[in-house]
This record gives sequence, C-alpha cells and structure tokens, in this order.
Amino acid sequence: MKILLKNSGEQPIYEQIKQQIKENILKGYVAPGEHLPSMRELAHDLSVSVITTKRAYEDLEKDGFVFTIRGKGTYVKEQDSSILKEKQFMVIETMAKSISKEAKTIGMPLSELQEILEMIFEEDDE
Repeated sequence: MKILLKNSGEQPIYEQIKQQIKENILKGYVAPGEHLPSMRELAHDLSVSVITTKRAYEDLEKDGFVFTIRGKGTYVKEQDSSILKEKQFMVIETMAKSISKEAKTIGMPLSELQEILEMIFEEDDE
C-alpha cells in the first residue's frame, strides 16, 4: 500500500493518510483481514509523527474501516462494499451542501462552482 503525502497545507497529513487508506480499502487494493503497518512503522515510512498516524488509524476505526487488536496490530475490517459506498455518498453529500451554501453566500454562480469542482477533480488524478 502506497501513501503519498502533499505538504501543500490544504489538507492535514492525518486526513491524507486516512483518505488514502480508505481509498485502498474501498477499491479492494487492501483485502479484509489484511494487517496494516503499525502506527510506528507507518510514521517512520512517511516521516511523520506517531501521533499523526494514530489519529488517522483512530478515525478509520471509528468509521468502520479497520479494527485494532491490542498488542497485535490494526487490520482491515470485513466490509459490505455497497454499505461503505453509501456511507461515502452521504459524506460527499454533506460536504457538497456545505460548499453550495458557502458559494451562495458570496453569490457564486453554479457554473463557476462546477468549473472549480471539475478542475479539482481532474487535478487529483495527476
């Protein structure tokens, strides 16, 4: 599992780690029951604080993507992919509502908001 961090400051490091692990799980690149690197290993590999990886793992566990066995490690949780995707759709919908509200606050037209979203969407593929 490869995790690439961007130091652009747009998204916190723990959030980038969480998002990329979640993406690997949802796309099936990491199998259910598979052991994830320890928090210390991952922190060392990414040159970040253990606190950062701990927060990412805790959030993943809270969201139902992984489980931890004390003294043994963190593992990918068995998932019903349709339920997981539905959860993600709900998260995206909530974020979209917030973005829409902010855009309306400054009088941004929908077409401009769509352009921004398309640009960001395509940028993330690079």
